[in-house]
Amino acid sequence: MNRKKWWKIALPFIIAAKIAVIVFIIGSAKPEAPQVLTAPVSTHEFQSVEIPEKIVFAGEEFPINRFDYIEALDRELLSNVYFHSQTIRFIKLAPRYFSVIEPILRENGIPDDFKYLALAESGFNPRAVSPAQAVGLWQFVKNAGQQYGLEVGKEVDERYHVEKSTVAACKYLNEAYAKFGNWPLVAASYNAGLTGISRHLERQKADSYFDLLLADETSRYFYRIAALKLILENPEKYNFFITESEKYPIVKTRDVEVNGPVPNLADFAKEQGISYKLLKDFNPWLRENFLTNPSGKKYIIRIPVLS
Repeated sequence: MNRKKWWKIALPFIIAAKIAVIVFIIGSAKPEAPQVLTAPVSTHEFQSVEIPEKIVFAGEEFPINRFDYIEALDRELLSNVYFHSQTIRFIKLAPRYFSVIEPILRENGIPDDFKYLALAESGFNPRAVSPAQAVGLWQFVKNAGQQYGLEVGKEVDERYHVEKSTVAACKYLNEAYAKFGNWPLVAASYNAGLTGISRHLERQKADSYFDLLLADETSRYFYRIAALKLILENPEKYNFFITESEKYPIVKTRDVEVNGPVPNLADFAKEQGISYKLLKDFNPWLRENFLTNPSGKKYIIRIPVLS
């Protein structure tokens, strides 16, 4: 047979055979399972917080037997328990500031629990400044600071002085307790003022902070202080596991008495073996880079001991 003619006859059969082989291979192959996308599994659990059956603040039992009390406290616990970075920092800073605040409260007859008021006010920031220009750890406005014995000027502002502002806060708290005879009302008045709380008590014919209708900030204020107390007293209960070694250290300091002008505080810092930054960190009440001190007043400047 002619080769050319044979090829024309065989070609269709060859193509058909190849197609059959391809179909067989495709048909016998196991289908690949479809890819299923799943959300990553979270390693964190978010849950409600436990409300204690009984809470004591400043020696007085905290009412926790009514739905509105419970919900108000729950709000502040949730806000602070789930603001992880801030609350961890509070736990780490607490020994440094409480070591200064606690003995001053004790000496002035103020319950130890009021150290949490300072935390609620400023978040352990001695340089804190509010929109109302209240400043320092205890957030004094200018007039109130001067009223309770603090020097407030351009070069020296003792509202930023941790020890002196704590003494001033104690004077206010004792005055408020003499008026109200009740520590929750004293705490509320620190936020709303003596006159403000007195007016609300009279207008609403109430005798308890917990039954007053107040502006949102003040209505939350005491509950926030109580929540901070609960968390910092028992952080593990709220899933904060901070070891003692992880807390910020209490830095030793030495006192340098100054009763005259200091022309340049940067030079003064160098003479004391520290940086200008550290000098201001430990003495934020020094507001300029000099101290004229024309009256020759005695000031104590704290110098951190670095070795």
